[in-house]
Amino acid sequence: MKPKSQYLIKPSRKVRLAHIPTVPKGATEDKKIAQDELDRHRAQMASLQEVMYAEQKHAVLIVLQGMDTAGKDGTISHIFSGINPQGCDVAAFKVPTPIEARHDFLWRVHQAAPPRGMIVIFNRSHYEDVLSPRVHKVITEKEARRRLEEINGFEEMLARNNIIILKFLLHISRAEQGRRLAERLQDPDKHWKLSDADFRERKFWNEYTRAYEDILERTSSKHAPWFVIPSDFKWHRNLAISKILFDAMSGLKMKYPKATFDPAGVTLD
Repeated sequence: MKPKSQYLIKPSRKVRLAHIPTVPKGATEDKKIAQDELDRHRAQMASLQEVMYAEQKHAVLIVLQGMDTAGKDGTISHIFSGINPQGCDVAAFKVPTPIEARHDFLWRVHQAAPPRGMIVIFNRSHYEDVLSPRVHKVITEKEARRRLEEINGFEEMLARNNIIILKFLLHISRAEQGRRLAERLQDPDKHWKLSDADFRERKFWNEYTRAYEDILERTSSKHAPWFVIPSDFKWHRNLAISKILFDAMSGLKMKYPKATFDPAGVTLD
């Protein structure tokens, strides 16, 4: 897989998120044009996913990461609403359960990896086991680097088994996060989305930024690339991700499998 995108983080590239815009340069603010293009991508991806499901030679793993309110849930609902639910699943990784904590940190993740023929979306992912523990000094820097090396090996193994891995950091500004949190505070129907952690973790914005920069530098590879998507504009976020996903799936050159019998001789009573 050779993804081409202005948002691609090339392997071993030095990353400073402060130098990457959260609002795309020169982006049109015509949401109608963007929505029309997103609709085309969704229809095309639905067709490609059907072939993938039938062929069962490839799978797609999509990793969504970002600060609180970056829009992971919204990305899933807007981009994948046209995909057949039979061929698409979502997995989320919260605080490990007692039994999960007794295993290596990738144990629960491997179980959620997509079988061939499927698209699986990680709404937060194995990278959470590096981010928060590192920021809050639950693990040492040495342990964090070791975990990143293990993630690289894990993703390489998945790629060797025909799993296409696409990782997206939904890149929002601190000001935009504040605006979205304020919007939720003002709307009673959105209070269910709020938690104490949203406001506690906001204080560690700089620490999370540095942790993400290290992740991007150390784990973006040819077989599992990272893309930093400007996400202050939700419509642009959705369009940019859908284009990358469509390009990756269309490049697989998938075909429907041959029929197991000849339907020409079938007659219906």
